[in-house]
Amino acid sequence: MSTNEPRLIPTGTCWCGCNSSVGLGSFFARGHDKTAEAALLAVLYDSSVARLLHHHGYGPDKSVLDAAVSEGGWEECPRCEYAGAPASVRNHTRKYHSG
Repeated sequence: MSTNEPRLIPTGTCWCGCNSSVGLGSFFARGHDKTAEAALLAVLYDSSVARLLHHHGYGPDKSVLDAAVSEGGWEECPRCEYAGAPASVRNHTRKYHSG
C-alpha cells in the first residue's frame, strides 16, 4: 500500500453498506468484509478473480504470491512452498512440519 493512502478510521457502521452498527475499532460486522470483497469483485471484475489478477498485472507469468512475500508482509514456510500471512505460516508449520 502506498504511504500516500489516507488513514482509515472505523465509523461505527459496517463498511459493506448494510448499515449495521459495529464495535469500537471495527470496519465490518462479522463476515461482512468477505461480503464487501465479493460485491466489489462483482462490480469491478465480473466476479472473476482471474480478471482482478490480470487487471493488476498478475497471472501465470507473474506471481501474486511472490509479490505478497516481497511487498505485502507475507512469509514463506521455511520447509515447503507455502506462503501466507505470518500467523498462517506459523499455523501451517505447526500442523504440517512439527515432530
